[in-house]
Amino acid sequence: MTENKENPSPSFYGLGIAPKLLEVLERLKFKTPTPIQHKAIPSAAEGKDLVGIAQTGTGKTIAFAVPMIQRLAATGHGKGLVLVPTRELALQVAEVVRQFAPKLGLSEAVVIGGESMNRQTEALRRGPRLIIATPGRLIDHLGQRTADLSDVRVLVLDEADRMLDMGFAPQIEKVLAAMPRERQTMLFSATMPDEIMKLASRHMKLPIRVEVAPPGTAAELVEQELYVVSQNDKNALLARLLDKYWGSVLLFVRTKHRAKKITRAIKAMPHSAAEIHSNRSLNQRRDALEGFKSGKYRVLVATDIAARGIDVTGIELVINYDLPDEDGNYVHRIGRTGRAGQPGHAITFAAPDQGADVRNIEKLIRMPLRVSTHPDVAAAKFGDAVPESRPAGGRQPQGRGGGRREGRGHGPSGEAPRRERSGRQESRPLDQRPRQPGGGRQPAARQPGGEQAEQRHRQGQRGSQPGPGQQERGQGQSRRQDRRGRGDGERRERREEGRGSGGGINRYGVDTSKRSSIVSVSPYFDEPRRRDFDHSGPRRQQQRQEGNWLTRLLGGKKKNR
Repeated sequence: MTENKENPSPSFYGLGIAPKLLEVLERLKFKTPTPIQHKAIPSAAEGKDLVGIAQTGTGKTIAFAVPMIQRLAATGHGKGLVLVPTRELALQVAEVVRQFAPKLGLSEAVVIGGESMNRQTEALRRGPRLIIATPGRLIDHLGQRTADLSDVRVLVLDEADRMLDMGFAPQIEKVLAAMPRERQTMLFSATMPDEIMKLASRHMKLPIRVEVAPPGTAAELVEQELYVVSQNDKNALLARLLDKYWGSVLLFVRTKHRAKKITRAIKAMPHSAAEIHSNRSLNQRRDALEGFKSGKYRVLVATDIAARGIDVTGIELVINYDLPDEDGNYVHRIGRTGRAGQPGHAITFAAPDQGADVRNIEKLIRMPLRVSTHPDVAAAKFGDAVPESRPAGGRQPQGRGGGRREGRGHGPSGEAPRRERSGRQESRPLDQRPRQPGGGRQPAARQPGGEQAEQRHRQGQRGSQPGPGQQERGQGQSRRQDRRGRGDGERRERREEGRGSGGGINRYGVDTSKRSSIVSVSPYFDEPRRRDFDHSGPRRQQQRQEGNWLTRLLGGKKKNR
């Protein structure tokens, strides 16, 4: 892998760009190329494989879109495919491509999740020369044979590291298997882990490494601050910062559930806010992003799914409400501000027990984060004890030590508190139970559970005195055995009453001596047997002569005629 280290050019002229594309650049007021554009466009226009590493917001989209469109227009055949990890990034790339492709007579199609498969199928049938897609939806079209990649000549993997982090490696391999081996491949990202280099070595031919900044380098014009604050004080600090900075704010959280919760809290402060995460539909995400760009929403709460797809100029502040799961995502988060040469500001919240995570981020960006405090919010330090918050319901959280918990059977001193039973009858000795309605006292032989419980209870009284906790457990077990024994005895007595030799009226008022084959305790089902009917009686003979209801009905109609 070779490396390109030429000096930046003062303009786009001399980079091998076609005149029609230069006109578009001038119309869009792009006069000076960024370092990644200056180094990547000449090599990409020649058809060489390329690995580009640059900071977020440095114009990587134009760096691969312009040479790809130019090569496809020059060859006159073949397609170009751009794979991106998220829907928002796909729409962003499509906007840039639409500004250049029509000038050279090329059309494009966007294939992403959340949109109608039928519409995308119709767009693919028109034969677009450029396809911008996410891996998952493209695999769906390949499975239905509505997409053909056999004539792809240029492949671009934008934010390739993010696609691997999201688990798209199997989908990428399937997409690469459906393409011809003779093609141009370009990889672009702000970070370049070892997995990306292994992918490049397998599917690229002598790629040129274009690196304008070391992997993980943060934007130079972004001022970074760090607030060490407890979890309970984050909302209070957020309210103070939103009152201080009145521009557009992009707030990142770790989970989609917290995004919804923080959005409600921001609206109650009150500030206009919207959320964008994977639980939102494509139309909801598009409305939130467009509303954030137009100023309808001042605060946009997002997860890392949007860290690579939000291209909004003029974001004043980026707040990391939660630290990212991956250290590399920190670079992409703060890269949403300070874009296109404009200054930016990024603030990060960290809990006292997240000192190691902050040090890993500092190693990645190769600079320390300036620690700040707010006078209205209690300051904390790394290594401070995190206060335990009692969850709702008053239950004390349990650690991993396996010790006893207060308020659930054991007090602070280890003694079992006496529990008062309201409205519940205490267990009685066996000889003091009331008589059953159908007979005398239940003999002890019919209650093995109660007898064993009484025997164990007496042995416990004669034995050694147990501890307070053991005594409470023994008494509870004895009560359960007593109740189980009494219940067994009552059920046996009811069964004996039903089986009585002479029969009689049971507790439901049914004479058991006249019970039929339908066995039931309810009198409503106490019917006589079928063989008890008199089939030779006069009424039955009359019914046979007259016939059933159908013959009587037909006979009546004949008489009326």
